[in-house]
Amino acid sequence: MNKLILLTAFASCIGTILSMRMMGWAPPPTSLKLENTKVKISEVTYNPGAPRERYIRPTDQVIVFLDDCKYERKDSATGEKTVRTRKPGEVIWHDKGEDAPVLTNLGTKPYRTLTIELK
Repeated sequence: MNKLILLTAFASCIGTILSMRMMGWAPPPTSLKLENTKVKISEVTYNPGAPRERYIRPTDQVIVFLDDCKYERKDSATGEKTVRTRKPGEVIWHDKGEDAPVLTNLGTKPYRTLTIELK
């Protein structure tokens, strides 16, 4: 009986994860490039139409855009939507504890960023 309950729970979790991925609710694909006691650098790929969910930034962050992109930013407090465009090499700063709003890639192809987290 316990094995049946465990198997059912596992199947439910897998189904939920797959459903979230198909609906674009999963976190964007991330590739760790470097991590040590002072910094963590990840390459993040934003797929077209797939939203990056809101979160609170755990560290100070530098974001470096690697590709041309156009994305929608939805303000978490007001719900206001703004569209932003970035060019390769553009750099932005975010403070630890800052709200990272929902972002949606409005382009027709993926774009990449480097997220540099200062520890």
